[in-house]
Amino acid sequence: MIRFQLAMADPALQAEFEYYRKRQAELADKYQGRFIAIKGGEVLGDYETAADAVRETAKTHELGTFLIQRCDADPESTKATFRSRVIFA
Repeated sequence: MIRFQLAMADPALQAEFEYYRKRQAELADKYQGRFIAIKGGEVLGDYETAADAVRETAKTHELGTFLIQRCDADPESTKATFRSRVIFA
């Protein structure tokens, strides 16, 4: 098993992700299980699906300028684990 963290190329989106991480428990109390759109250190809206979040937020904000994040109280939820059945010979 290999664990790694994906780096974000855009510093603005990194700032939005840090906003989420610092307030994760508080946001999860309000939006648990929903997808939230974050921009400028504020929640723009909450949605049932990621597709809804992108579609609705893109109506008023340019794509690439906001972060969509699934809200979850578990701090491990922001980590990704990738498994592969590759055999190296």
